[in-house]
Amino acid sequence: MSETIDLYFSFRSPYSYLAAQLAEDALRDFDVELHLRPVLPLAIREPNFFDKSNHDRVRYILIDWLRRAEMLGLPAGFPSPDPIVQDMSTFTIADEQPHIFRLTYLGVEAEKRETGVPFAREVSRLIWSGTPDWNQGDHLADAAKRAGLDLAAMEAAVDSGETHKAIVESNQEAQAAAGHRGVPLFVYKDEPFFGQDRIDSLCWKLEKDGLKR
Repeated sequence: MSETIDLYFSFRSPYSYLAAQLAEDALRDFDVELHLRPVLPLAIREPNFFDKSNHDRVRYILIDWLRRAEMLGLPAGFPSPDPIVQDMSTFTIADEQPHIFRLTYLGVEAEKRETGVPFAREVSRLIWSGTPDWNQGDHLADAAKRAGLDLAAMEAAVDSGETHKAIVESNQEAQAAAGHRGVPLFVYKDEPFFGQDRIDSLCWKLEKDGLKR
């Protein structure tokens, strides 16, 4: 029986984007199932998490993820529009958020259809490759199609009830219980592996546990 690995993932995180591009190939040779657990960004869950006092942290992330993407040979560009509406000069979060809830709930729906990670891979690549107006036209529908999904059917399912919100909240509680609230976070046998640069550590652990095919 395959072991389960949970990937806690945010569509606003450039490092989640990198992880989604790497994880499936890295884990292909192991007897594991990788499940997407979409969560809301900390900027939404805790609007005061980012403020002027940690400007250097934000600046470092903006430099580092681009460098990391270039090293990995992955396309990279700042999202247009940003998945969350935020004044980056003050870090103030807008009350109206037209994108991030939709994206996160669609991620939940994709996982319900057993295609969570491929959906996250394609949609995050669309957003974090810098595609202009990724939220308009057929961009999202085409990304979903590349993952083998029908966006219209997914959106109809999301609009039909509150279950997606409850699943996101449950994911966030499980993530906290695993010992880390950052993304991307891989959890295997209750052990957290934080960051796209910890995939090799995860693979080492899986091989140590005899899960290499």
